[in-house]
Amino acid sequence: MATTNVVVGSKIVSQPEWLAARKKLLAKEKELTHLRDALAAERRALPWVRVEQNYVFDTPAGKKTMAELFDGRSQLAVYHFMFGPEWKEGCPSCSMAADGFDGVHPHLIQRDVTFTAISQGSLDQIQAFKKRMGWRFPWASSQGNTFNHDFQVSFTKEELASGEVYNFGTMKFGSEEAPGFSMFAKDSSGNVFHTYSTYGRGLDELLGVYYFLDRSAKGRDEDALSFPMAWVRHHDRYEVRPTGGDSGCCSAGH
Repeated sequence: MATTNVVVGSKIVSQPEWLAARKKLLAKEKELTHLRDALAAERRALPWVRVEQNYVFDTPAGKKTMAELFDGRSQLAVYHFMFGPEWKEGCPSCSMAADGFDGVHPHLIQRDVTFTAISQGSLDQIQAFKKRMGWRFPWASSQGNTFNHDFQVSFTKEELASGEVYNFGTMKFGSEEAPGFSMFAKDSSGNVFHTYSTYGRGLDELLGVYYFLDRSAKGRDEDALSFPMAWVRHHDRYEVRPTGGDSGCCSAGH
């Protein structure tokens, strides 16, 4: 027999009272929107650092330099995917973010941005896991170079034991592999520049599911968990799967 989850509700009010409360919150949401726009402008105004290291990556098309990962465009977005050389599969939380990459990538291309994920795992590891998960986005291996370490998403055991090594040296981390997101730019001479990186909670905006949960009555509902994302699984490992979809007027040929 199916069970029904129950949401413990907030105060119940009339529609006019709800609308007044909603408009009050809307004013704060608008303030946050304006602050977010201002913050984005400050991000774009950050100084750049030239990437001096001659990184070479393994890709399905063969060896590629950092400049070649741009695929003819002037900007490159990199998701630092947690997938170590000895790992059998990629991180579940990174995988939740990656479930949205295929939808984003073709739109980024229209705005002169190429996207790729990069991990320390071998290309064979990456390709096998990517096939299992049904993804198509570009994903390169940094195995054999220092890219992950240089951009603070891979650590030695000694570094982890030394204290705060993650998120620009502001927090500890419990794994030798960590997530992150970095942006790069390339000039007409082919020089590559690092323009931005973010880690930790700075990656929240890549987790589209949280946009929905943060607006739900129960929210993220993670307070009782051992850590916030303890509930996350690879999408083929959830016990409850989506149902339906191919029904209704859209499937009837209208």
